Amino acid sequence: MPAFLSLLSFLTFSLSATAFIHPGALHTAEDFERIKNHVVKSDEPWNTTWTLLTASPYAQSSYQPNPKETVYRGNNGVDGENYPSLYKDTAAAYQLAVRWKISDDKSYADAAINILNSWAVTLKEIGGTSDKFLASGIYGYQMANAAELMSDYSGWDSSDKSATATMLTNVFASMNTRFMEEHNGQDYYHYYANWDQCNLASLLAIGIFTDNQTMYDYALNYVRTGPSNGALPIFAIANYTESGSNKVLTQGQEAGRDQGHSTLDMVLLGVIAQQAFNQGDDLFAEYSNEILNAAEYVGKYNVGYDVPYTLYKSYQGDQTVISENARGTVRPGFELLSAHYGQIKRLDSYWTDAYRDWVNANSTDGVEGGGGNYGSTSGGFDALGFGSLLYRI
Repeated sequence: MPAFLSLLSFLTFSLSATAFIHPGALHTAEDFERIKNHVVKSDEPWNTTWTLLTASPYAQSSYQPNPKETVYRGNNGVDGENYPSLYKDTAAAYQLAVRWKISDDKSYADAAINILNSWAVTLKEIGGTSDKFLASGIYGYQMANAAELMSDYSGWDSSDKSATATMLTNVFASMNTRFMEEHNGQDYYHYYANWDQCNLASLLAIGIFTDNQTMYDYALNYVRTGPSNGALPIFAIANYTESGSNKVLTQGQEAGRDQGHSTLDMVLLGVIAQQAFNQGDDLFAEYSNEILNAAEYVGKYNVGYDVPYTLYKSYQGDQTVISENARGTVRPGFELLSAHYGQIKRLDSYWTDAYRDWVNANSTDGVEGGGGNYGSTSGGFDALGFGSLLYRI
């Protein structure tokens, strides 16, 4: 508890600070210049992904939000779950913001800020079971990214922008911090890695949007040196040298649990690293490219090849073999990892690319989609997606 209290000082912000690059969470202004150029020339797969985005019901200027004063995730036996309204509205805010950035049509910008403003004046808390901390993490990083994309829109009133920053800080970042410091009353190793990772992604994104250096640095340092499962030094369970390529494959913390969460870990680590990279901090390179090595391990196994495995002792008991549960799952998000390691860094990302291609081959129109393209339940909205448009170089 004392550690948490000492961090309350970073739950303040200054929208006048200039240390951060804006927009600069998942995407930068330079990114959108590249993307626009591909779309204008009808290059593939950018054009097909752009067409998919513009057809999304969440990317229409007529979209109307459904904000709640209290969002509930997890059945606590008292309050009914209503969190789909949050993940759907958050996906819409992001997709509309992206559509504005590429098309320059202000109707999409106005629709995006209408969603953000509605939630800013309505949302007071997130409740439910322990799953509320998944909501604070996943939807926190996603909403902050939508807000960050809109940060340079002249049509967003400064008082409304400040209200959004206040809501993100007081509702989401406060929960993110509480989870990272207290882990819901459990020890550091109780919760699986994705719980840490989504809350760290949220703190980074909110820190960027609100120009809160202390918040940003806290999350950045936790990823690098933190004591719990989502931090890079703890997340890596074992390293193996692949025969033939001599590349390192890293077994992640959830490999023995199931592949749905193993792939989610990689998507969240990609979000974390991309946000930091756009601010000049290269988490992608940390621990000799640990994130790439872990993505290669996950990618190889999920496209049908065997990988070595080391027993892992989870809070649920010994996980003696790698889990086949949800093997070959279709999860968007690997476009980001493939683009950074394979295209920008020119590193061997063979299995990461292979899994990206597997996902795309099993997705609408053969490209990575986003919220709404992978079912209506929350898992289909865990990644903001559309990476074939947004990350390909």
